[in-house]
Amino acid sequence: MSCNICRSPMAEAIFNCLVKERGISKEFCAFSAAVSREEIGNPIYPPAQRKLRREGIPFEKRGAVQLRREDYALYDYLIGMEEYNLRGMLRILGGDPEGKVYRLMDFTSIPRDVDDPWYTGDFDRAFRDIREGCEGLLQHLLEKGAE
Repeated sequence: MSCNICRSPMAEAIFNCLVKERGISKEFCAFSAAVSREEIGNPIYPPAQRKLRREGIPFEKRGAVQLRREDYALYDYLIGMEEYNLRGMLRILGGDPEGKVYRLMDFTSIPRDVDDPWYTGDFDRAFRDIREGCEGLLQHLLEKGAE
């Protein structure tokens, strides 16, 4: 399940912090959304908020939103946390004709899913994985931009 209250808002906050630290935030737009509808309107899950605060990562207080088919045209990359998310994303988006859909950890040296801390309770591990994925994604984007 991807409800936009744990991993994806953490990834949004981490990525936005990384680009801000590098002074390039005007060049990027990162926004997270859910595949499922269960948590629409609900805030970031409190343990995820606490982890972000402990790590010094600022985040917007907002309610969960759902991915929309129109989002495919708005973004260059659409990133999921696990294979299950990708299937839901492709269903909502109606496919991926331009090759924009990836798992976050596909941009790391060890492609894998990011385990859902809602179920594991391990927000430290989720944070480490998401940060690694965001750093890999940013590096990929910067290298691609240099081409």
